[in-house]
Amino acid sequence: MNKTIEELHAMLQNEEITSEELVKEALEKSHYVQKYCNAFVTIMDDAKGGKVTDSLLSGIPFGIKDNYATKGILTTGSSNTLKNYVPVFSATAILNLEKHGAIPVNKTTMDEFGMGGTGTTGHTGNVYNPWDLKRMCAGSSAGSAAAVAAGVYPFALGSDTGDSIRKPAAFTGIVGYKPTYGMISRYGLFPFASSLDHCGCLTRSVKDAAIVVDAMKGIDAKDETTWDSKDIHLYESLDGNVSNKKLFYIKEIANIDNYKEASEELREHLKNFHAKLDLLRKKGVTIDEVSFDEKLLNAIPSVYICLSCAEATSNMSNLTGIIFGERGAGDNYHDMIKDYRTHGFSSLIKRRFVIGSYILQKENQEKYFVNAQRIRRLIVDKMKELFQTYDGLILPVSVGGAPYIDGSRDYITNSETKVLEEHLQIGNFGGFPSITIPSGFINGLPVGLNITGNCYDDANVLNMAYALEEEMPYKNQIAKIKEDENERV
Repeated sequence: MNKTIEELHAMLQNEEITSEELVKEALEKSHYVQKYCNAFVTIMDDAKGGKVTDSLLSGIPFGIKDNYATKGILTTGSSNTLKNYVPVFSATAILNLEKHGAIPVNKTTMDEFGMGGTGTTGHTGNVYNPWDLKRMCAGSSAGSAAAVAAGVYPFALGSDTGDSIRKPAAFTGIVGYKPTYGMISRYGLFPFASSLDHCGCLTRSVKDAAIVVDAMKGIDAKDETTWDSKDIHLYESLDGNVSNKKLFYIKEIANIDNYKEASEELREHLKNFHAKLDLLRKKGVTIDEVSFDEKLLNAIPSVYICLSCAEATSNMSNLTGIIFGERGAGDNYHDMIKDYRTHGFSSLIKRRFVIGSYILQKENQEKYFVNAQRIRRLIVDKMKELFQTYDGLILPVSVGGAPYIDGSRDYITNSETKVLEEHLQIGNFGGFPSITIPSGFINGLPVGLNITGNCYDDANVLNMAYALEEEMPYKNQIAKIKEDENERV
């Protein structure tokens, strides 16, 4: 399905193709991609085509990350604790898309409850990158990224608590968009860290991302953090005119001189990034190098772990096997809960719960949780100060292409590049709109760059990404799975 949403809609209206044929093709591709990438928890083989209307999404199939509640459809969060859970309601974001006529065809694999950045912690196993089956997609929206990159459909839903939409997009050569916090209702999204969680989408073009979020967004009485965005029209705002815009990049992250042990891959990636800045400058964009307090930058990963683990521990205290989920074994409810949580959660999740519980202990709250909140505020305040001068922050995503699943190139733990790997969390700290777009290839693997702007300025952020995308040949690219590389890890 190598067409944009606009192209598919035109074909549907002109009766060159039917919605039934699109759904059938998406289901066939789902089974093919599942064989190689393990991207899905559930494939809805009984999905049918729908009515074609003036809505751009009508009759078009899409995928849903498996932490969005879907009425009557298995929704596991990629965890054994909910391996048989079938919700009695659907998330607001799903209902909004269905009102526009979009048709869900599968639920995509993720890191367990969104905790993890590798796509390898879900209860159904690793998700494999369609560009190279020995490599990861990143996470947690790994299955959605793999499916869109492989051409199963033009878009899929993701969620983003630290970079879970935007980094998988970079590793799979597609677009990942996390709008301003509260633009899309989180009602029906399994909560991980409520102050950081964002709904969003993965597509193969900026315009498709705008179309999808226009349909998903809206104020919702069931989510008090939502706000009225009816006057924001993302799709209609895309004109590519950026001649008066100003962007900045952070010197400590994007300047090669800051990396004493830079790999050749990193050097190529940063060279690629600065070449893309020149494309924007030719379109009239002013781009400045800005220095950011290194103490604050280096604190980003620790702040994220403290806050996300603490909130996750609280949010997931309802996963007991008593209210819903399969009952654990035991003679009393205490033993049943212990058995359920001990055997249901993966080791990574349990570690995060232990960290979160420790942080929330009364004697530790001031030292860890409260201090993390203070540093978060300092980072957000600095960003808002910069946004008074600039329209957005532009940075490369990650050190380079996707690492191997077996960890044979585990650059993520390299202390010198830690901030480069984790800086996307800034967007979650402040609830800022943030979009990743593909920016080229390094050693045959896709790489991406990210633009983050001020809250409620989504249209401006997307238009800058759109203007740059138009200058590059990576829009709507599809990964061709090399079937002879089927020795997955």
